[in-house]
Amino acid sequence: QVQLVESGGGSVQAGGSLRLSCATSARTLSSYSMGWFRQAPGKEREFVAAVGWSGESYYADSVQGRFTISRENAKNTVDLQMNSLKYEDTAAYFCAASPIGWGSNLLRPVKYDYWGQGTQVTVSS
Repeated sequence: QVQLVESGGGSVQAGGSLRLSCATSARTLSSYSMGWFRQAPGKEREFVAAVGWSGESYYADSVQGRFTISRENAKNTVDLQMNSLKYEDTAAYFCAASPIGWGSNLLRPVKYDYWGQGTQVTVSS
């Protein structure tokens, strides 16, 4: 069982930045790919970014060039740096862990076995 706890959410004006962090209980974080997903009210959960075992990263088109995912296996943390935030980035953000090492399956929520409780990001226009 892997426990995930997100932090760093909050309110920010459009154009601003936030850094989300996900702390994990995994003994060997390097054995998991990590992803960030988001869900706005009335919408389905959507992929934001993921980082594979070896550090390769994947991004949704909507955040490419603005968001950066990074992992520190020694600290058991995964961060999401969000710059140039837009109103449409407003959502609850969730951290998730997958046993899949790499590839396009990391974009699919069903491929993740463990989820955090989420942290709210609100961007005002």
